[in-house]
Amino acid sequence: MSRAFVKDNDDDNQDALPELPASTHPNYVTPRGLAVLRERLADALARRDALKANEQDALAQRNELAALERDLRYLNARVASAIEVDLSKQPHDRVAFGATVTVDSDEGERRWQIVGEDEADAEHGLVSYVSPLATALLGASVGDEVRWERPAGDMTIEVLRIEYGD
Repeated sequence: MSRAFVKDNDDDNQDALPELPASTHPNYVTPRGLAVLRERLADALARRDALKANEQDALAQRNELAALERDLRYLNARVASAIEVDLSKQPHDRVAFGATVTVDSDEGERRWQIVGEDEADAEHGLVSYVSPLATALLGASVGDEVRWERPAGDMTIEVLRIEYGD
């Protein structure tokens, strides 16, 4: 029999999932962002414990458990490295981390909150502080016009309002 059709058990990590990529940027989080990270961690722990309590050893269960273990490593690292930003101490006269900024452009008025990387969700108006939009807005004051460098083409946006708090 050819060795090509024999599975060797000497390399159990061959099918290991790759680690989730970790950002090189400081892990700034809003209070809400830290709470969401902790909730995701608790949910993953509960799911892992439930899988381990189930005594079946099905391939699907082992695969889910491997994915959960990887997610747990990532979430533990993110919670441990989180730098919670007190939004009440941010400069209310200019855009900084945690600000909800109302802007106007040729495309109309929009609201964006500048948040940590793990809580970014552009569809819901949450942008990472390292995104091109946040980079353009950081440090701006009401009435300032900034240039947002976008893949679809640069856009000038005017800061209308700056608010802090969830």
